[in-house]
Amino acid sequence: MRNKIKEYLFNSPDKSISIQDLAKDLELDKSEDFKEFIGVVALMESQHEIEFNDLGEVSLFKKLEVSKKTGIEGIFHANANGFGFVTIAPDEPDVFIPRGNTNFALDQDRVSLQIIKPANPLTGTSAEAKVIDVVERNLNHMVGQFVAFTKEQEEESDLIGYIISKNKKVPYNVYLSPKGLRPENGQIVKVEITHYIEKEFPDSMQGLVTEIIGNQDDKGIDVLEVLESMDIRSAFPQEVIDEANAVSDTVEPSDFMGRVDYRDQIIFTIDGEDAKDLDDAVHINILPNGNFELGVHIADVSHYVTNGSALDKEAYERGTSVYVTDRVVPMLPERLSNGICSLNPQVDRLTQSCVMEIDHQGKVVDYQISQSVIKTAERMTYTDVNKMINGDAETLERYADIAESVDHMKDLHEILVKMRHDRGSIDFDTEEAKIIVDSNGKPVNIVKRNRGVAEKLIESFMLIANETVASFFQDAELPFIYRIHEHPKADKLARFIDFASAFGVPIKGTAQKMSQKDLQNFMLKIKGKPGDAVLSTMLLRSMQQARYDDKNEGHYGLAAENYTHFTSPIRRYPDLIVHRLIREMAHPDKKTVDYWAEKIPEIAKHSSEMERRAVDAEREVEKMKKAEYMEQFVGQDFTGVISSVTTFGFFVELPNTIEGLVHIKTLDGEYFNYLERTMTLQGEKTGLTFKVGQEVKVNLVRSDRQTGDIDFIHIPSELDLVEKRSKSKPNSRRSKDKDAKHGDSNGRDRKSSDKKNEKKPFYKKVAKNSQKGGKRSGKGSRKRSRSK
Repeated sequence: MRNKIKEYLFNSPDKSISIQDLAKDLELDKSEDFKEFIGVVALMESQHEIEFNDLGEVSLFKKLEVSKKTGIEGIFHANANGFGFVTIAPDEPDVFIPRGNTNFALDQDRVSLQIIKPANPLTGTSAEAKVIDVVERNLNHMVGQFVAFTKEQEEESDLIGYIISKNKKVPYNVYLSPKGLRPENGQIVKVEITHYIEKEFPDSMQGLVTEIIGNQDDKGIDVLEVLESMDIRSAFPQEVIDEANAVSDTVEPSDFMGRVDYRDQIIFTIDGEDAKDLDDAVHINILPNGNFELGVHIADVSHYVTNGSALDKEAYERGTSVYVTDRVVPMLPERLSNGICSLNPQVDRLTQSCVMEIDHQGKVVDYQISQSVIKTAERMTYTDVNKMINGDAETLERYADIAESVDHMKDLHEILVKMRHDRGSIDFDTEEAKIIVDSNGKPVNIVKRNRGVAEKLIESFMLIANETVASFFQDAELPFIYRIHEHPKADKLARFIDFASAFGVPIKGTAQKMSQKDLQNFMLKIKGKPGDAVLSTMLLRSMQQARYDDKNEGHYGLAAENYTHFTSPIRRYPDLIVHRLIREMAHPDKKTVDYWAEKIPEIAKHSSEMERRAVDAEREVEKMKKAEYMEQFVGQDFTGVISSVTTFGFFVELPNTIEGLVHIKTLDGEYFNYLERTMTLQGEKTGLTFKVGQEVKVNLVRSDRQTGDIDFIHIPSELDLVEKRSKSKPNSRRSKDKDAKHGDSNGRDRKSSDKKNEKKPFYKKVAKNSQKGGKRSGKGSRKRSRSK
């Protein structure tokens, strides 16, 4: 029915039509059919596939900001392989920009577009465009290693050299003018861009050195280079430091005014051994009616970081703390995060508390959100709490004053887990790597992070507090910043469903309407089976990214109607804003409501961008450190699992989460066909097959810490799989000509162009007008996070 509606509206000459006429034309106006029809229409509207006008008529969704002069403007997102995407608006499908049509746009530039191929909702393909003009440049500085010119080259070019940057999204060299600082060969430098690649300046970018960051052999310079290249600064401006230093080291009695006093409760923190910024604490009681009273107490950072202050502006710019192997780049100066805002034991601390009454079905039946003051009894670690839960007598005796609380917390945690499971929350439980480095930042071991009951218990309590705070604001209909996770995109989900079926694990539901319960049941089916980790990861990649928004779209992964981030204001700016809103919206007036209604959308957008930047930095450093660690094992054999198969080879993951590529060029002796539906490479002569989830033996031949690339070659073994050659038509056969198409020179295009297949319509009029001018062109974890 859904496709019938889309096809009718796509071909309808009237552009929009009343619901009654649409039902009549589709012969769905009988009572039974009409009821189902209305339900489908409502779902399509909620997923922005159709829209209603002021007359109540329906048409395909086509809400786009269109400029008469330039067509459409948006933000360009570059891919290292030359193509890109442009985001028009948060609720619009991205527009694909093929290689050769970027017009020298750089990552995050604002650009104007001309549509060269319209979207087609029937085939599920989104629009393609070319960049007409760069409206506003985003990249002003770059960081890289300086390569000096010889004296002869310098005299000939009037330039002193160029930089090699780790930023793979900028594929152009940056040559340096002698007007700036003059570094030594090999030093890591910061460069101000003075000329960009454009039609009038087609050869290269130019700049001048403004800062010498360090020498290539300096301790930790590799990590610092990555951070600096992403504009993640460690040092705070002096005015921010001065403001932090002016904050008192102790809580003054006058600060208690108007706060609920919880100092008589048994409250304690539970964190990792190395944690210094303790921003959450908990207490639990059993009420006379048998229900649980759970208190989640969060450091009241907003009391010290006031709106519009230097501290606040800097926290906004950073958006989040960044955690990379051997260091943390904090959102706030340590004087606050490790001092007055840290819930250290046996001292008074100002907090914001969410105290909930929770019944034995996990339902919050009552709650109080308030400004508060607490004094924690203990600074507990996950290790010790896990020992208590496991019945370790010595630890139970040592912490006898909180033993009963820990017991009750374990019981409540189990109830909350069941509650989330019953409503459809999806637990991916993915494995993360912990990179252990020595005092010089050199990786000495890589192990999997283990999460015990204590870690999961705290996560349960943070989740329920976040939901409760979000529910309060949703019910009050006040401006708020939500943490949202939307329904998966239909095209990504369709590909995953197809693959899972080919893998032998069918999924109930459709790509357009997939319930969390359906995916939850799928996860249960594959648990413990060969390839379960790979399938789980692939499903996770099919999900949309969670983000911040002023509109409440719910959290799909958690199956939560209302969700926010309230529990980590020391390290996340949105949490700080939530605390500020709790205070200011206690007795809201129109001026306050209007102020935050205007401010929150931009805060949400910026915070989401800073979160993605932090994740990119963490991944880049992790990749680099993993490659550095594996350098010592070049030449050794390993057994791993195929985690992904592409046209140019397959990736193999080792038990310690290290992943490397077996390039198709190294599979000598025959041609291999790539079967897209099953993500399989199959030998044309022998039937030798490589598929996701399969165990293989490999030899490590290269590990490059500079690029993070790790290369294996396949070793024939008893693990190899030989299957009867598939009669289905292959999507691609290995050839030298095609290797470059599917990746860079090493065949390393790990990023898919999934957004090409968005199933939303585009603005046909703009596409039609733009095609008149020319021919159509051809075709590119947070480690400490406690809440989703």
